[in-house]
Amino acid sequence: MKTKLIPLLFTTLLALPVFGQVQNAKPKRPNPMAPIKEVSGLPRVLLIGDSISIGYTLPTRALLKGKVNLHRIPTNGGPTIKGLEQIDAWLGKKKWDVIHFNWGLHDLKYMGPNGENLFPKEKGGKVQVSIQEYEKNLERLVVRLKKTNAKLVWRNTTPVPPGSKGRYVGDSIKYNAAAARVMIRHGIPTHDLFTMSKKRMKEIMLPANVHYTKDGSEVLGGEVARVILEALK
Repeated sequence: MKTKLIPLLFTTLLALPVFGQVQNAKPKRPNPMAPIKEVSGLPRVLLIGDSISIGYTLPTRALLKGKVNLHRIPTNGGPTIKGLEQIDAWLGKKKWDVIHFNWGLHDLKYMGPNGENLFPKEKGGKVQVSIQEYEKNLERLVVRLKKTNAKLVWRNTTPVPPGSKGRYVGDSIKYNAAAARVMIRHGIPTHDLFTMSKKRMKEIMLPANVHYTKDGSEVLGGEVARVILEALK
């Protein structure tokens, strides 16, 4: 009898840690860039943007659940030069009702002579895309986006806080001015996240960093959801 019990007890003890690991496993966080399963009959909306938009994708999607099929490009949108290379693939062949888009923080950042990311201009870094090229690139991108017949909403570029690596305070304002000229020419409304973020910088942004806190991204998500619903009216 004792001989039979020992293997059974040993097997049970081996199973316990595994069971404990399953019980304590944290749920996997949703990937904002993963494809979504569409709900038939709901409007199709596309977000285009860099890591700022990646941060507000899930909060926006949660607020629009049951109202909108909210997609986003499956990558960081990067600078306008990346946008020009990949815009056709991002748009695909299906109809979009609204496209909420931005480029800017990657255009205005400084790069090193050998492609080093966020390299200070004091040491010879050069801006990745000049303001003049940025405006030309945005013009081409807007012309392409208009061919979708979607309602377009430009989201301007958010602030650069003091001390941010490889980016400089005030550059967002200069690039936003160039973008505004393009949007005015094409009659595209601007979603002004710059002003709101500037006023609440210490509350919702990380120090010396262009990115947002988790709560800050949720604040942005609320603003983006509101603007998307307005565009769909």
